[in-house]
Amino acid sequence: MKKLTTTIIISGLLLVAQPVMAAINVFSCEPEWKSLVEELGQDRVKVYSATTAFQDPHHIEARPSLIAKVRRAKLVICSGSELETGWLPVLLRQAGNANVLPGKPGYFEASSFVKRLEIPGKVDRSLGDVHASGNPHVHLDPRRVATIAKALSQRLIALDPDGRSSYTKNYETFSTRWQAAIQGWQQQAEPLNGVGVVVHHKDWVYMFDWLNIKNVGALEPKPGLPTTVGHLVELKNQLKETSAKMVIHTKYQNARAAKRFAQMASIPVVELPYTVGGDDNVKDLFSLFDVTIKKLLGALK
Repeated sequence: MKKLTTTIIISGLLLVAQPVMAAINVFSCEPEWKSLVEELGQDRVKVYSATTAFQDPHHIEARPSLIAKVRRAKLVICSGSELETGWLPVLLRQAGNANVLPGKPGYFEASSFVKRLEIPGKVDRSLGDVHASGNPHVHLDPRRVATIAKALSQRLIALDPDGRSSYTKNYETFSTRWQAAIQGWQQQAEPLNGVGVVVHHKDWVYMFDWLNIKNVGALEPKPGLPTTVGHLVELKNQLKETSAKMVIHTKYQNARAAKRFAQMASIPVVELPYTVGGDDNVKDLFSLFDVTIKKLLGALK
């Protein structure tokens, strides 16, 4: 009995001695930012993603369950540049959480920390789904992800000062691995330099800028507008002057349009993951680029 009592007391003391990590509740608009927060926060964060790789982040429903998540969040992280303009403002307004509104420390807009491409001189509905602040798909350039990661690490420290040493260590570990990965990806992707590609939507501007891949056409007549047979015929005729090696699309885009055009133009069609979870092998940001580059290179063979 005395031994049992001693064991219970020691076990209790050990439990008390173990530090309890209070997680920061994070609401992420997209899976790529969920993955990045988890890399930098580890066990100090609890992250929920509002969207999956099977959903178009431009268009989701502002459900009550999402409002509840925002209400409990200490940090909201999104791509920004009007990508979520159709649903995020509703969530923020309905949640009543003043700490995560734009301009507050609890609101982090990833695209605002990097140079954005395709900023239009004017914006009107005749141009289609054009973003006034520029193309929002910044996560597809790992160099820009590196810049965002540094800013995000500092934001986590500001929100959770007690975790400074943990966040600093996590960032340094991530940054070292990430820079080495970028060098490896660039070497692997050299055969893609100058290659012409047809896209479904202009998701890939930043990746193309990084790897010098040429976007020679889009299946959408204008951003956000559905594909038409007439446009596909016109696009095929354009390729007589500028060749394309493949047509690419994501899981949430219409695969039929890409397959139809691939048959018309006699080029391969490639489904790319676009974000974390977009392929069975894409579990984080590192595997996102591993798989994407592998698929692009495979289409050249």
